[in-house]
Amino acid sequence: MTVPTPLLLGAALAVALSAAPQGPARAQSATAPQIALPCAGCHGPNGAGEGPVPRIAGYDRQAFLQTWSAFRANERPATIMNRIARGYTDAEVGQLADYFATLR
Repeated sequence: MTVPTPLLLGAALAVALSAAPQGPARAQSATAPQIALPCAGCHGPNGAGEGPVPRIAGYDRQAFLQTWSAFRANERPATIMNRIARGYTDAEVGQLADYFATLR
């Protein structure tokens, strides 16, 4: 029996989120909207940035939306964000922009 793809994707996401680190970084992320939690995988806890990955905490909302749009259209160089950006709706991107703009 084949399992529908959305079900597999949901299960994979549940496993990934359940494997998130515990402790202070996890506690701080608990207030983040669910949609922002996967961002920590590259951008670090609360969008603080890690290594060559930029800080997105405190990113201006409008600049965030423009940057996301450029990733989506392959107009901005990226290793993975151009693919990730296409997986979110405009409403979801707005939620992310609102959330990261509030962080300092």
